[in-house]
Amino acid sequence: MEKPLNVVFIGVSGSGKGTQVELLVGVLNLRQKTKIISSGDLFRDLQEHDTDTAHRVREILQKGGLPYDDLATALWMHEIAYTVKEDEGIVFDGAPRRVQEAKNIDSFFTFLDRLDMLRILHLNASPEEVTRRLLKRGRVDDNEPAIAGRIAYFKEKVLPATLYYQEQNRLIEINGEQSVEKVHKDIVKALKL
Repeated sequence: MEKPLNVVFIGVSGSGKGTQVELLVGVLNLRQKTKIISSGDLFRDLQEHDTDTAHRVREILQKGGLPYDDLATALWMHEIAYTVKEDEGIVFDGAPRRVQEAKNIDSFFTFLDRLDMLRILHLNASPEEVTRRLLKRGRVDDNEPAIAGRIAYFKEKVLPATLYYQEQNRLIEINGEQSVEKVHKDIVKALKL
């Protein structure tokens, strides 16, 4: 059996990750079943529960912060362990968010014997462009202070994770400020699909 392709999308909130994940999964599903793992969706789902953790996550997200880093790893590991079949690919939307999480992905994918089929995409977009996009999107957590907090977090914590992959010559840079169609075309070309 051929191993499924797995893809990590890294980019600041508003860079187009969610849109490009959906488009890529449409292409990938023609050759393999693919599961989307979205840290944002996992955190939003968690907020719907009446637990101490859910209350704390909700409070942090409403202030524009990001929850306890290891919680993201625990959530996506649980999701993969309980839902992804051996012949299914995985596409990460919004993970890793720091170097240790990138290393956790590598370790977990080594355990799953999938590391050789893991591709890392960085959707690059300026703070001005993502702010414009997010304000236009209008989700409840898309306000200027929250957006500024996410951009600052990305620069401080997530960019070092991109350097971790770049140092290993595994990072594929994609210009996220282009049209949706052009970004998608660049991704398909970079992944040789």
